[in-house]
Amino acid sequence: MMISLKKIFSASLLFCIVLAVTATVPQDNPKIPSEIVVGLETGNAKTLSTYFNQNVEMVVLDNDNVYSKAQAQQIVSNFFSKFPPVAEHAFSIIHDSGKADAKYVIGKLKTEKGEFRVYFLLKKNSGKEYIHQLRIEKQ
Repeated sequence: MMISLKKIFSASLLFCIVLAVTATVPQDNPKIPSEIVVGLETGNAKTLSTYFNQNVEMVVLDNDNVYSKAQAQQIVSNFFSKFPPVAEHAFSIIHDSGKADAKYVIGKLKTEKGEFRVYFLLKKNSGKEYIHQLRIEKQ
């Protein structure tokens, strides 16, 4: 049984097209804990604060300082009460990068009163990632 060169070429071309399409399909981001995204999307400061380090460097509207975990949770809670996220897909990751022990994320948060740019720095400590820096700025 002889396979024609045309069939081999067609099969190879199809394989390359499938490979190219699957390479461009966005994948779920395994590097960022999903609870952080859920906390931002739902405006749940308590969920988000479970990833806060003991002290968090924050810039959230007029609050610019290093805050304890409890203070940071209160500031984020106040932010979400003034600017509730929209119902669906409120937070999207624009860019993320880093190494295994330190990563940063840049995202967009859509709220009922406008869009905000969100930046945060995650550092790994004892096997868990913690937010060391958080910025929420009007876009």
